[in-house]
Amino acid sequence: MSVRLIATDLDGTLLDSTSSVSTRTRAALDAARERGIHVVPVTARQPIGLRAIAADAGFDGWALCSNGAYAVRLDDGRMLFAEELPPETIRALAEALRASIPGLLFASVREAGETFVAEDGYAAIAALTDHKRDPATMGGVPLEQVLAAPSLKFVIRHPELAPDALFDTVRSLGLTGFEATLSGAPFVEVMAEGVTKATGLARLCEHLGIDRTHVVAFGDALNDVEMLRWAGRGVAMADAEPLVQDAADETTSSNDQDGVARVIERLLG
Repeated sequence: MSVRLIATDLDGTLLDSTSSVSTRTRAALDAARERGIHVVPVTARQPIGLRAIAADAGFDGWALCSNGAYAVRLDDGRMLFAEELPPETIRALAEALRASIPGLLFASVREAGETFVAEDGYAAIAALTDHKRDPATMGGVPLEQVLAAPSLKFVIRHPELAPDALFDTVRSLGLTGFEATLSGAPFVEVMAEGVTKATGLARLCEHLGIDRTHVVAFGDALNDVEMLRWAGRGVAMADAEPLVQDAADETTSSNDQDGVARVIERLLG
């Protein structure tokens, strides 16, 4: 295929198990950029999490954050679009969940991903790797303040219940007005209705004048499924779940075996 844009998930895909960019992967990304190919991180992370690895990966252009909810330039902070959840939607969801599951904790990502508003008690069960933020900086506010403003991503978490169980409960409520997914992190992630990595990537490609047939996308988790289906060529990682592999056109090696680099090298000839 003629590639004009490479869209790649980060954790479990581009990054190895130490959250690093290998020498081989960086070389493949640089080779693509030298050919004029856009290399775009498409991630559940916020800019704070991208900045941690941007230099190693050579990311300095467009990035899609919060599972496609918004597109931002990493060099100057310019925003192309942002799709937010209205307060009434997250309030209805939180109330319905709390009625069936005690002990839930919530957080809200706002303002181009730079603001993280966590409910009292959330920081106590969070780790640096969860949001690429030091839990000591998260503070803690009453739930009403978490629910009081529009959110780019709404986070649902429980100290003991697995994310899969929470996700199943969210889907069983029969509520509408939002899009829920899992990224491999220890919580459920909720975006505005219809927002996925695929919709965000489609909007960015329209802005860049790139047809989907010229896009190759890489991913490993549930939140990558729509993107892998949408792209001209979707590539799943070797250790991705069957649902993710079924959504892709091919499967490559694992993230610890430079799976992304291997495909890029082949596509570039």
